[in-house]
Amino acid sequence: MTKKELAQDLMDFLHRGSSAYQAVADIADTLERAGYRELKGDADWSVKEGDKVYYIKNGSSIFAVDLGAGTYHNGFRLIGSHSDSPSFRIKPNCEMRSEGFVRLNTEVYGGPILNTWFDRPLSVAGRVAVKSNDPMAPQLMNIDLERPVLYIPNPAIHMNREVNKGVELNPQTQVLPIVCLEETATEEKIFQQLIAQKLEIEVEDILDYELYLYETARGELVGLKEEFISSKRMDNLAMAHASLKAMLETTGKGIRVAAVYDNEEVGSRTKQGAGAPTLAHLLERLVYALGGSRADYLQALEKSFMVSADLAHAVHPNFSEFADPTNRPRMNQGPVIKIAANQSYTSDAQSTAVFKAICEKAGVPCQTYVNRSDKSGGSTIGPISSTVLPIRSVDIGNAILGMHSIRELAGVDDHWFVYQAFKVFYGN
Repeated sequence: MTKKELAQDLMDFLHRGSSAYQAVADIADTLERAGYRELKGDADWSVKEGDKVYYIKNGSSIFAVDLGAGTYHNGFRLIGSHSDSPSFRIKPNCEMRSEGFVRLNTEVYGGPILNTWFDRPLSVAGRVAVKSNDPMAPQLMNIDLERPVLYIPNPAIHMNREVNKGVELNPQTQVLPIVCLEETATEEKIFQQLIAQKLEIEVEDILDYELYLYETARGELVGLKEEFISSKRMDNLAMAHASLKAMLETTGKGIRVAAVYDNEEVGSRTKQGAGAPTLAHLLERLVYALGGSRADYLQALEKSFMVSADLAHAVHPNFSEFADPTNRPRMNQGPVIKIAANQSYTSDAQSTAVFKAICEKAGVPCQTYVNRSDKSGGSTIGPISSTVLPIRSVDIGNAILGMHSIRELAGVDDHWFVYQAFKVFYGN
């Protein structure tokens, strides 16, 4: 596979993964084709060295596990990423009618750059809870409308002369998507009718939904030599893609895991987020199923390492003053090790040295990122997961521009570089 073929594979993956639910379902399909089998949380587990398994939580987080040579005696090799991206979630009772239009009432999910969502064809994806015979177990159905049904229009500059000076947007009143004209919606619940028609169910059977907006346009290679990737949802499905491909294409020692969490963009404090003990419980159950003990599990943690993989900030040519004076990551110059004195990233001298050695063995460059001291930065799953899974960890990611925009810009070479580094990590 060439660099551009890998980039195209990433863009196809991003387009299929229109929400966390679609991304996890797509990953599960890929794992099944590769010979992995699903472990159900409410069943007994029977596993042995050489088995390849996966576990899904909430339909939006997935953990792929390869029980490699020596299993837990050689510890755990983990790469963690996340399946969610900043977006808008559709509220219950969502239809709003005014000025001849029907709009949908939404709330902001995560921290999107709001103005990037204007003037683009949008669709809806997520899941719907449907009535079943058991009130404690509603049927959960994934849904992707797959066509542009929504649009958030800008006001004309003639009516908003200050727009290019920067205008604060009100997400409750000014960033709501149009779905149709009022005369088109001759009945109530036009949006639920749309959902029911797609799922081939009755409107009355819909109990609830978790539905998110996404851009319908596919990713593209851009630049004079097509050296950049422009796409939706790269933060952070790009790292999920690289980690999963690397694990599927290598063999190695120990228990190797590609963990794709949900809800990182809103703090990870959910059962399917990195703040829950879900992964810790999964690893412990695997040790027991392999015949090990609690002491074996705790000893395995001491031999383990986690790469917390999330995207990083490249120096922006138009806003170069936002970057640190001496740590200035550039696109297509290799993965970035993220460091913070306040521990918003897990990287320390030891784990940083490990990842640098991995990159050197893979023959790829690497860089460092530190926030300017007068700016507060973000965080990721690394520090959060460390509170429930105390193992060595490093925070890394590829340098991109436009993070949290509806479309982000990444480097073709960078995706290749991190994929090569992940192969060394998993295969070492």
